[in-house]
Amino acid sequence: MGISALAQEAIAGELQKVPGWDLAQGKLHRSYRFANFVEAFGFMTRVALLAEAMDHHPEWSNVYNRVDIYLTTHDAGGLSTRDFELAAKINALEAG
Repeated sequence: MGISALAQEAIAGELQKVPGWDLAQGKLHRSYRFANFVEAFGFMTRVALLAEAMDHHPEWSNVYNRVDIYLTTHDAGGLSTRDFELAAKINALEAG
């Protein structure tokens, strides 16, 4: 059985566990700013390694020093626990 989308109440609870993230366009979203492009790209590389290990890939964009990340589980048709797990791991990258 595949992964399921979370109910709105569960999403609200999970959102409390990932500081800095919000909901945008029905997806989990966070915007990061760095000192320059090299730092932004380095961050994206670290996130890419996490995402690949989880087999859960973000929708994202990079413009110079800004990285915007959107997470959703396409197979579930919405947000799932996988999105919040990846968001928490990304937050840990930023902290460490």
